[in-house]
Amino acid sequence: MTRPAAPSDVIDPPLGLAYAVGAYVLWGFLPFYMKAVAHVPPVEVVAHRVVWSVPLAGALLVILGRTADLRAALSSPRTLAMGCLTAGLVSINWAIYVLAIANDRALDAALGYYINPLFSVFLASVLLRERLSRSQMTAVALAALAVLVLVVEAGRLPWPALGLTFSWGFYAFFKKSLPVGPNQGFLMEVLILMPAALGYLLWLQVQGLGHFGATATDTWLLLAAGLVTAVPLILYANGAKLIRLSTIGILQFIAPTMIFLVAVLAFGEQMDRGRMIAFPMIWAALVIYTAPMLPAMRRRP
Repeated sequence: MTRPAAPSDVIDPPLGLAYAVGAYVLWGFLPFYMKAVAHVPPVEVVAHRVVWSVPLAGALLVILGRTADLRAALSSPRTLAMGCLTAGLVSINWAIYVLAIANDRALDAALGYYINPLFSVFLASVLLRERLSRSQMTAVALAALAVLVLVVEAGRLPWPALGLTFSWGFYAFFKKSLPVGPNQGFLMEVLILMPAALGYLLWLQVQGLGHFGATATDTWLLLAAGLVTAVPLILYANGAKLIRLSTIGILQFIAPTMIFLVAVLAFGEQMDRGRMIAFPMIWAALVIYTAPMLPAMRRRP
């Protein structure tokens, strides 16, 4: 008689789930930090995110004993070129996010991260020639229609949502081709950005324009930029290695849902008519997109 599968055979490891959920929850609370530094120019905030992420990511690689992998990646012209591309895309994503929160567009940020998985499916279809299922095609079309509704109602493009969608979508696409582990890849990206970021911050300080050191509050907030950047990314990278793609596909909606709630309940952003039409359309698209993943949640890894 065949013995029933043990629970550990049909569910994701608790540690992996804890890593992934922790990352998405931290990203969900990130708007509070970004609102606290809203008076700091976005480029300066991004530069501090880069500079203070380096020691944290570097310490992790030393603890894991994976510094040799990083040296090998930095010595490969192809890997280095790909790292420059992903570093540029992630820095653009960070800048758009900071700008969106500072300009009271957190709802657009939530919309962008809701649309992102559907855009990734679209990229896979166009660039990798992957065949989309009927449900995937329906979800992508519904999301595109929701964006059109926003454009027609507001009379302008929801630039934060589209900017976040495109920058993170292409970042994730090219990141898959980066032949290095996730922790090593993150450190490589911030090391690539480090000279420009550090040079810019030093120039600001010399000109007397920098916020670092201006007040104790600003100094501590900017020092924390490394923590709010590196910790969730490292948690996500390690969680993604332990749990299934189908699980990640469903958990990824935690962050935009939290951002949506923070925008409406904490920041008091208004749901105008365009958003009241578009958000339910996006949520319907995500239900259509994720429904086929649910049976996989109980399959043997």
